[in-house]
Amino acid sequence: MSDADGSRARYRRIMRFAMRYMAQAWWYELFLPRIGLERFSALGRRRRLQGIARNFHGLALGLGGLMIKVGQFMSSRLDVLPPEITKELEGLQDEVPPVDFAAIRAHAESELGMPLDRAFAFVDPVPLAAASLGQAHRARLLPADAADAGFADAVVKVQRPGIDRIVDVDLAALRKVAGWLHRVHVIRQHVDLPTLIEEFAVTSMEEIDYLHEARNAELFDANFAGDGRVAVPDVAWERTTRRVLTLEDVTAIKINDIDALRAAGIDPGEVATAFANVMFDQLFVDGYFHADPHPGNIFVTPVPDAAPGAAGWRFSFVDFGMMGEVPDRLRHGLQRLIIAVAARNSRQMVEGIRDVGVLLPTADAAELERALSALFARFGGMGFAELQRVDPREFRDFATEFGDVVRSLPFQLPENFLLIIRAVSLTSGMCSSLQPEFNMWDAVEPYAQQLIRDERGSFVQSIGREAVSFAGVAARLPRRLDDLVSRVEEGRLQVDTPRLDQRLRGLERMSRRVVSAVLFAGLLIGGAVLRPEEPVTGTVLMAASVPPLLHALFAGFAGRPRG
Repeated sequence: MSDADGSRARYRRIMRFAMRYMAQAWWYELFLPRIGLERFSALGRRRRLQGIARNFHGLALGLGGLMIKVGQFMSSRLDVLPPEITKELEGLQDEVPPVDFAAIRAHAESELGMPLDRAFAFVDPVPLAAASLGQAHRARLLPADAADAGFADAVVKVQRPGIDRIVDVDLAALRKVAGWLHRVHVIRQHVDLPTLIEEFAVTSMEEIDYLHEARNAELFDANFAGDGRVAVPDVAWERTTRRVLTLEDVTAIKINDIDALRAAGIDPGEVATAFANVMFDQLFVDGYFHADPHPGNIFVTPVPDAAPGAAGWRFSFVDFGMMGEVPDRLRHGLQRLIIAVAARNSRQMVEGIRDVGVLLPTADAAELERALSALFARFGGMGFAELQRVDPREFRDFATEFGDVVRSLPFQLPENFLLIIRAVSLTSGMCSSLQPEFNMWDAVEPYAQQLIRDERGSFVQSIGREAVSFAGVAARLPRRLDDLVSRVEEGRLQVDTPRLDQRLRGLERMSRRVVSAVLFAGLLIGGAVLRPEEPVTGTVLMAASVPPLLHALFAGFAGRPRG
């Protein structure tokens, strides 16, 4: 089969899978409930979801590429998705089939411009890890290269042959599906899926450029310089190209290997808390973060000669292909949001959501504030294990009472938010897997207190910026008032209300989208807005069955706006 034929076959296979299960979601989660068969639809929901996960597992392993990354992300959502789903997909962290070493050798030699035995003293033909886009092998640098790099034991990461073409096909399929979903009004109202896919495309193309990854590793290392909690592998630049990356070997205990951690005398609960704090620092302080912190990319390395009072171990991060940046304004908004969550202050939390840009400034958020107050009063401070013991009917009652409130507000996903959601979700899932009783509140509260202390230190600067901003507005105000009066006198003042008209049309159709819109709001809004603090809200808003996002994707087809 030619490359072109193989690409077409891959594209068709992805599209058939997507269409099949979107149609199934429409039938069971939209059509049957509308004709009074909601109870019948709910009876087999768990079995159907398990079947979808099993079939996607097979699809991802068969196709590789970006499909594996989707499955890896879902398998890490232990805090949101039921265990039947995550169990089916967890193998994607380690079961990616390796490429034959002969093909890897030929690809690496072509990139390096020399035989492999001249480039390295030794390369292990057995892969250390096989990932969706590349494959890693242990190696040893030649003495001269080792002297220049400062290390001898290395890991050579080689791209899978033909991965550029595979990524192009997968992105084309995702763009097509996103285009379909963008025509669904309830989805388009809250998120620009084509734009998000383009952000994902940029990230994916950067991820298959190993020179870009090497620079990311050095920048990440600089951010943690002098921080004993984190180690970053050095780069052997003489043996690095766009498709071959040679890094210092820092492999140790995989972060989710609980038995190995305990055998080394390391408490998994302490690892969970420390990992949350390290990720918080990246997101809320540095503004530069590892966006793919799944178990295969994080190791726990014992430090026998640690200083007194130190943990005696540290995190070793690898795979810097997927990194994210948090703009200053968004980072400050996230800081205010996490402080409000720690304080259980619903008013400040609503303002923090506005600052982040998820809630549009025109929204009347009084009802949202009331919903958050009720949420904090009932579920605030609970960890994941405690939530599992809450009667599911209580979750359903909460979602029924406040689902319409959340759904009716003008939410959106701001730019640069996709990778933040991914990093926070993987972090939450990781902490829950390390310690089921892990309570994110215990990590958030002391961290928020530190942020408050830092804010006090910059209080004078903040007041100065506000004064400058006010002075600018005051200087422009007389001219604006004069222009407004002139337009009124001349009859040129117009009021355009397309948003109001759109909202009225949306309210007219709301009753026809109750089931799917509540599900969509629970997964999207819970994940995008409230997940950075702890897993409570995502679990609550997703209601009892916690179905995946596909259950809401086609909810708006029947109510598409005209014109």
